[in-house]
Amino acid sequence: MLTIPHAVEEVVKNKPFIESALVEGLINLSALARQLKPEIERKVGKDVNDSAIIMALNRLVPRLERIAYINTREVVRNIGDIIVRSNLRDYTFRNSATLYQRQAELLERAHEMKDIFCTFSQGIYETTLVVSNSISPLVADIFIGEHCIAQGSDLSSITIKLPLENTNCPGVYYYIFKELAWDNINVLEVISTTNEFTLVVSDKDIQNAFTILMEAKREAATKV
Repeated sequence: MLTIPHAVEEVVKNKPFIESALVEGLINLSALARQLKPEIERKVGKDVNDSAIIMALNRLVPRLERIAYINTREVVRNIGDIIVRSNLRDYTFRNSATLYQRQAELLERAHEMKDIFCTFSQGIYETTLVVSNSISPLVADIFIGEHCIAQGSDLSSITIKLPLENTNCPGVYYYIFKELAWDNINVLEVISTTNEFTLVVSDKDIQNAFTILMEAKREAATKV
């Protein structure tokens, strides 16, 4: 059976917006304790006093700030270039024996074209292709006969260059996605490598998303 502090930590970590609001000091702990009390009691299997939950929250907040924010802010502060691309489309195809050959053909034919965005993200059962609108006819020609699960248009991307230390710091992606989620920015695709990742969003959200990321970088710089 869980102890009260462990139960509180487990519940809070499953509620990311509450977690960040706690660190920022925006939540009344007494009110939060009353709200969480039924869930905490189910986890520990007994009645729990509000004061015990408040005490556990007070002990948890410094740990949350140290683990999820201080180190993460250092990485976010050192984010490099933020590059925006517009006029994109995406396609998701069911994986097949011929899909890889078609990917190679597209890359070969698009190789000589200038200012083209073309990237693949391969999963176990499906593969997503994000490309510039200008080569959409080429995609339609090459991938004819493949099973297209979904496609989208009017998209833009933001590519973020991360510092080398990002791989050793938990919570970097969470920090960035939290900032976007707070402003109701829907991330349609995520494409990542070791030290950079690309977010694909709707055209209508791109300006707001770029502004949010730049502000997050500036805010991290002021709090380190």
